[in-house]
Amino acid sequence: MAALATKQIPSEPLVHTQFETVTGTWQYIVADPNTKIAVIIDSVLDFDPATATVSTKAADNLLTSIRDHGYSVSHILETHAHADHLTAARYLKSKLTCGAQQPLVCIGAGIEQVQRTFAENYGISDTDLAGAFDKTFGDNEQFQIGGFTATVLHLPGHTPDHIGYKIGSNVFTGDSMFNPDVGSARCDFPGGSPVELFASTRKLLALPAHFRLYTGHDYPPAGREAQAYYTVEEHRQQNKHVGSQANREDFIKWRSERDSQLGEPRLLHQALQVNIRGGRLPTVNQQGMRLIKASVKGEATLLAAL
Repeated sequence: MAALATKQIPSEPLVHTQFETVTGTWQYIVADPNTKIAVIIDSVLDFDPATATVSTKAADNLLTSIRDHGYSVSHILETHAHADHLTAARYLKSKLTCGAQQPLVCIGAGIEQVQRTFAENYGISDTDLAGAFDKTFGDNEQFQIGGFTATVLHLPGHTPDHIGYKIGSNVFTGDSMFNPDVGSARCDFPGGSPVELFASTRKLLALPAHFRLYTGHDYPPAGREAQAYYTVEEHRQQNKHVGSQANREDFIKWRSERDSQLGEPRLLHQALQVNIRGGRLPTVNQQGMRLIKASVKGEATLLAAL
């Protein structure tokens, strides 16, 4: 009698990386090669602020990869409500839904605080926010990606809703940790905190040395190509802001002073008004338009005269 063939269960998921150059955003597909179940992390909806036009080149590249590999997507994951690019979560969900099978659009539970803050700023109604996300995750919550168990890590600091996803020996850190020669992200958004960001980086650097920390963005200096990850040990030794040598009080002081000098992200208003809706555009008004609000700035005396 012939021996039964056994299929080896992989110890690590497959990670497919796609770099969106306009916003410097890493998009990820993470898949179980055995079951072909996959998730998408931090997708990008292209937006041209000069013409207020959305398009789907970056997201369509993800869909092509999913189709080419024969994946079935179970979750579309956000690490936080981004302020520098628009999410393609809702578009991807519409393209990946087949009958009763549809991927869940997910984010951290802290999104409710972010939604309250910016809904008030932009005059967004509760009705407009209803059902924006299919699932919100708490710290240490787990879910399955085929045969892999993903664990949610609450990583506040950059934003209060910020989370990461630990899948195998890979952690998708969003904006809680940038590559070593870039360092760290700003903390001056509402609810952001350099104190909490430093604590989140300690949480990440306490992981095993070989773990890969996949970043949400990369802004490579001259002479280096964009890189999706560095290991925990490489961050410990090389991260210029939050490596093992970093002093907590010095970092908090420096990060606060640095953030006070930064301008708004280029797509701040467009991104937030779409992203707190889970990737939905504003509802159509009576004139058939979808309008995004933006604040007007200038010298106080000039604004008072206008």
